[in-house]
Amino acid sequence: MGDPYPLSATNAIGIGDILDAIYEHFPEENDNDEDEEIIKVAIIGKPNVGKSSLVNKILGEERVIVSNIAGTTRDAIDSYYENEFGKYTFIDTAGIRRKSKVNESIEKFSVMRTLLAIKRADVCLMLIDATEGVTDQDAKIAGEAHEAGKGIILVVNKWDEIEKDTYTIEQFKKDVYNKLSYLTYAPIIFISAKTGQRVNKLFDMINQVASQNARRVSTSMLNEVLNEAIAIVQPPTDKGKRLKIYYMTQATTKPPTFVVFVNNKDLFHFSYERYLINQLRKEFGLIGTPIRMIIRQKGEKEMN
Repeated sequence: MGDPYPLSATNAIGIGDILDAIYEHFPEENDNDEDEEIIKVAIIGKPNVGKSSLVNKILGEERVIVSNIAGTTRDAIDSYYENEFGKYTFIDTAGIRRKSKVNESIEKFSVMRTLLAIKRADVCLMLIDATEGVTDQDAKIAGEAHEAGKGIILVVNKWDEIEKDTYTIEQFKKDVYNKLSYLTYAPIIFISAKTGQRVNKLFDMINQVASQNARRVSTSMLNEVLNEAIAIVQPPTDKGKRLKIYYMTQATTKPPTFVVFVNNKDLFHFSYERYLINQLRKEFGLIGTPIRMIIRQKGEKEMN
């Protein structure tokens, strides 16, 4: 079995030697191992919202533990799945509790793992409990995915438990977008992970949002839209000085990030940035993805 390694766990003596020995047996890294066609999907939300139930319904097996005890899933669990819609890795995550309730070390670790899962994902399915509506905790979790620039789909789960009339869906949508006003670009779907209602419709939405998050637009098309937008609404002025916009180009994807060159970026008000982003969405869709805009004065480099 080889030579033993003496250690003291209490005093952290000898642990480095063991880690070195373990590392020597790791397989060599291969950049080609990861299939670029696989869409990584993180299922996020507060505890007991149905994340594990949704994974199990998609996979058709009891891959992850399902319990009505909040906080059952302590780690992020990857599950590969392939069907006629494509190839996916679903990442079931531990629910993020409010900080005041995160007392155990293992709970803090779960939160960290969830945030890492969001970072790894292409698309985040933000689960919302239909019986509770959008909570402050939902807003915080969704905000993490938004700030990370990930594609986002708002998934209202437990829809089978709601009494409905003609206006129920539209009213619920309105409430969701009112409370998550920064996510009006995200599509919303109403499902039941328990019964499987509309679960299959998620795949088309995941594919579309992943594609939009990775979309690249040519500079010529961007500037056609920019010139039209400027013609409709003139750039703002301040104390007799008018903002001049020279041109726009796309810097990166995931999320789509655009660089706008101007004469004076201090004149570029947030309201005009929002207007231009809305025009980009109107022309190119960009459904389910945040849009970043970098403002640079003429002469500055396009990228940091």
